[in-house]
Amino acid sequence: MENFTNETIDTSNLPRYEEVQLTKLHPSYWKEVLVSKGLLLFLIGIAVTLGLIFIEELADDKLLVVSIYVLFVLVFLFFSYVAFKKKAYAFRNHDVIFRSGIIATNTMVIPYNRVQHVALHEGFIARFFGLAKVEIFTAGGVSSDLEIPGIAKEEAENIKQLLMGKIQKQL
Repeated sequence: MENFTNETIDTSNLPRYEEVQLTKLHPSYWKEVLVSKGLLLFLIGIAVTLGLIFIEELADDKLLVVSIYVLFVLVFLFFSYVAFKKKAYAFRNHDVIFRSGIIATNTMVIPYNRVQHVALHEGFIARFFGLAKVEIFTAGGVSSDLEIPGIAKEEAENIKQLLMGKIQKQL
């Protein structure tokens, strides 16, 4: 312990994650989002229609209820599109970066030495579009785990192999 030093770090010279060129999600992911959200909106539309048919109090306000539903659909799809456009990722030598968010932008930077497990997930709709989701499980627990959706299946498999290689090097 005789050579112990505790130098101050000049934070202005640290590498900036904001300057990293991030990769956008595959364009077909927007189609996947539209299909999955469209199914949800369809079910909500059926519920609204049934409500208009069977709830007598709503009979006089059909135009208002339909207008509110249409406005809800438009706002819901708008925010879904904004969320799609904001998502991006990058893999660097020592870490992975994922950006997301609608109103506030969230950026997760996970060092490879924190990664414990990697999984590839293909949902039914994603498989139809040739997409997959890479799930990265970390030592920090569920709150620090990361899911990167909307990646072409072949690229997602390459990413999984890269991460598995990084994990093996740590052992």
